[in-house]
Amino acid sequence: MATIREFQVTFDCADPQRVARFWCEVLGYVKAEQPEDETGWSACTDPTGAGPRLYFQRVPEGKAVKNRVHLDVRVGTGLVGDERLAVLQAERKRLEALGATCFQVLVADGVEESCIVMQDIEGNEFCLD
Repeated sequence: MATIREFQVTFDCADPQRVARFWCEVLGYVKAEQPEDETGWSACTDPTGAGPRLYFQRVPEGKAVKNRVHLDVRVGTGLVGDERLAVLQAERKRLEALGATCFQVLVADGVEESCIVMQDIEGNEFCLD
């Protein structure tokens, strides 16, 4: 039997504190404790312990290309059609108020259900799914 391993998702960013606060609001996570004088990184965790830790580290270079890996924020699970799109749009508005931007709305096409491609406050792509 394979060993199940814990993992964290790491984000390169310019302002780890700001990006961590954003993702805490998006996911209902809490900021992890860290020394007061440490500003080169930040982290947030799922208070229930179910989700992975998110780690944000300062890097000197800016984001240059599309992410190869992204998070899917599951807000429409089990919903279809107009009901699903309405829930996704409501979450989109909430996240835009936090500083996210909408990149693309993909409307159900008979094969795939609707999803919304977003960008966080530093331009990292994620989906509302």
